[in-house]
Amino acid sequence: MSKKRKTYSPEEKAKIVLEVLREESTLKEISQKYGVSQQLISRWRTEFLDNMPSVFDKKAAKTEKLKQEHEAEKEELINQIGQLTVEMNWLQKKPETGLGLEEKKAVIDFDSKEISVKRQCQLLDLSRSTAYHPIIVKQPDQKEIAIKNTIDRIHYDEPAFGCRRIRGELHKRGFSDVGFKRTRRYMEEMGIVAFYPGPNLSKRDLQARTYPYLLRGVSITHPNHVWGIDITYCGTPTGFMYLVAIIDWFSRLVVGWALSNTMHTDFIIRAVAEAINAYGKPDIINSDQGSQFTSNDYIDFIKSYETVKISMDGRGRATDNARTERFFRSYKWERLYLLCPETVSELKQMTKLYMSHYNWNRPHQALEDYEPARIYFGECGR
Repeated sequence: MSKKRKTYSPEEKAKIVLEVLREESTLKEISQKYGVSQQLISRWRTEFLDNMPSVFDKKAAKTEKLKQEHEAEKEELINQIGQLTVEMNWLQKKPETGLGLEEKKAVIDFDSKEISVKRQCQLLDLSRSTAYHPIIVKQPDQKEIAIKNTIDRIHYDEPAFGCRRIRGELHKRGFSDVGFKRTRRYMEEMGIVAFYPGPNLSKRDLQARTYPYLLRGVSITHPNHVWGIDITYCGTPTGFMYLVAIIDWFSRLVVGWALSNTMHTDFIIRAVAEAINAYGKPDIINSDQGSQFTSNDYIDFIKSYETVKISMDGRGRATDNARTERFFRSYKWERLYLLCPETVSELKQMTKLYMSHYNWNRPHQALEDYEPARIYFGECGR
């Protein structure tokens, strides 16, 4: 007889999600700590954030109470339509996009007294034998982490290398069993694109809204004229974090940044909001066409600042956002690869110190050896 799958109470789910939101550990570390797949934790996090407003909606609570009282008085009617109502409510757990096998299995409630496991499997188009088979939680092993960290270093050393050439470099560095498909999959998971015009490997939302590139032939003449925003992968010995950085193109000042253990859009929006609160609104904000920047949440947030124009790199045109890419290269070679932080807290502290150093102490040849902060705040008479 197969082992009964573990179910999690709302309190347990909330505890895990809150630990994710504190962003003091990588998703892999949290997943291993609680024995829950990273995919399922990510889904709980999304549901938690989506349902937060209802906590403060008193009208919704009163409506729910009246609904329950009404249903109690009409027990005979509930007996006739109850099953259909239960199934419809249960189906609301399914997101708009297709569910993977593990996600389907995670949705099933084996202890439900209202809807049978057989019926749940029918609604999910899942065989019962598959539903009862225990989920094998596959965590990235140390070798995968080492390979991804090496890919990241190769990319920032040779940004024009595509999958085949990066695979060749991996073989030279001792990862001789890594094939082309595996290299390509890791690069896609990390959001790495070769730095030359060609097919864009960024994953875009199927219903994405993209905008034209507004900066071709435009002279950047003053601070807050154009901001560039992008995300990069930061590897540690125990897992992955993601860094979003916002650069003022005129001065090269880092006006905003944030680290997260997931690539959800909310940490990007938080970084932009903090940057605008600290430095004011840019005329134009430029990004690539990745799914985070073409999502409805990001687009609607930027459009809420009516005077800010949205610009996006052309497909496959990595050079359109070259200033931000160069900053990531400097960050990684001057600090990340040199200091190799082992924990999330060390990574955050190192990044905070480097941002301050980069803005206030590090001279730029393109700025006539002035520091970004001096250019931004007009202290050099430029």
